[in-house]
Amino acid sequence: MTRKIIIDTDPGIDDAMAILFAFQCSELEVLGLTTTYGNVPVEISTKNAITLTEIAGVNVPVAQGVAVPSVIAPRPFPDFVHGKDGFGDINYPDPKGSAHALSAAEFIIEQVKAHPGEVTIVALGPLGNLGKALELAPEIADLVDEVVLMGGAAKEYGNVSPVAEANIINDPHAADKVFTAPWQVTMIGLDVTHQVCLGNDVLERIRAKNPSQGGFLYDCAQFYINFYSDRFNMDGCYFHDASTIAYVLDPSIFEVELGAVRVACEGIAMGQTIFRPEGVSYPEPHWDNMPVTQVCMEVDGERMLKLFEDKLSA
Repeated sequence: MTRKIIIDTDPGIDDAMAILFAFQCSELEVLGLTTTYGNVPVEISTKNAITLTEIAGVNVPVAQGVAVPSVIAPRPFPDFVHGKDGFGDINYPDPKGSAHALSAAEFIIEQVKAHPGEVTIVALGPLGNLGKALELAPEIADLVDEVVLMGGAAKEYGNVSPVAEANIINDPHAADKVFTAPWQVTMIGLDVTHQVCLGNDVLERIRAKNPSQGGFLYDCAQFYINFYSDRFNMDGCYFHDASTIAYVLDPSIFEVELGAVRVACEGIAMGQTIFRPEGVSYPEPHWDNMPVTQVCMEVDGERMLKLFEDKLSA
């Protein structure tokens, strides 16, 4: 039986890896892509998402979502990481298709209500679309199977501030709404994505087996890998967004800890995902009576990269 997923995304080079990975998995039925600002403006992320469906040769709707954070002022786009076009400035041709008539939040609500208890939302960017969907139809929290998100850091340092990860700090108010809603959230944050390095050797082998998708990913990734090389002296890049697809396919690759997560929405800790482990109590009440989040803390990187390579090489 296939697992129905909606991918909420801001493509983005690592988003492209995750999306093409998902499209290659017969175990997954991608109901649609919903887009947000984040790595690039939402208009570019929508164009990029449509491009990815055309590269993969799939008929998957793309619904455009929020363009700015729900409360705070927008942050600058990280074009030094993903390029101005989100695809490493490779000047890829514009897609032929167009966006769905519904907004991202409306599309999420429609699909969740059409498939109650069956839809997993895989979130790869800032969480404004999920926050908006909860605002418009709070009842969907009881109808979603699981929310698997790439974002946050429980114990690891942040990548935008000492404590904040990029997706969460881009809309901390929406993120706190997502973590405190009564649905199952699984957080795949920097605690695990910083444990795994994707190198050009893997991308080259995928390109040899799957020249269309693999060649595109290889070309995009060079800009991304150069950023990591310059900043961290790495021979490759962190395996961020595609880790969510690996989790949906095989959760046994990860080790999780349970607890409540709240997001700091102001001050120097803005965007911090503050994790209170299950069974631990504190005088401060902010985590009391909050839903239990599954926070991924360890990962078998070798198994995960093999799964990624095998699926994209098929």
